[in-house]
Amino acid sequence: MLAEGHGNKTIAWKLGISEHTAKFHVASILSKLNSGTRTEAVTLGIRRGLILI
Repeated sequence: MLAEGHGNKTIAWKLGISEHTAKFHVASILSKLNSGTRTEAVTLGIRRGLILI
């Protein structure tokens, strides 16, 4: 959903979780990819084969 450009609120709604939980998971993704931004995380995810386009 990050690759689709969705914000935390939309991600939370689509997954049926709280916005706080979505924010926590997004932060975890950024940390695991050693990324500073959502865009960088998506780019790294594509390069590493984690996101198929």
